[in-house]
Amino acid sequence: MAQCDACGNDYPNAFQVVGADGQRHTFDSIECAARVMAPRCENCDVRILGHGLQAGGRMFCCAHCARAEGVEQLTDHVN
Repeated sequence: MAQCDACGNDYPNAFQVVGADGQRHTFDSIECAARVMAPRCENCDVRILGHGLQAGGRMFCCAHCARAEGVEQLTDHVN
């Protein structure tokens, strides 16, 4: 069995995720993987589980949060 990096659970169906930096992580659930791996919005601190929005190396969950941090050029959708 393998131990989850996030919660410590020893679980026979654990899985590994390799990050962009090459580090391997072991998790027992998607929730634990998201808790460790997902980036956070620089404005509201929510975990970004989708693509999110990026500007100048900064991550945001939506255009509203980007605007709150002074990034005006991002939009959530195009008409």
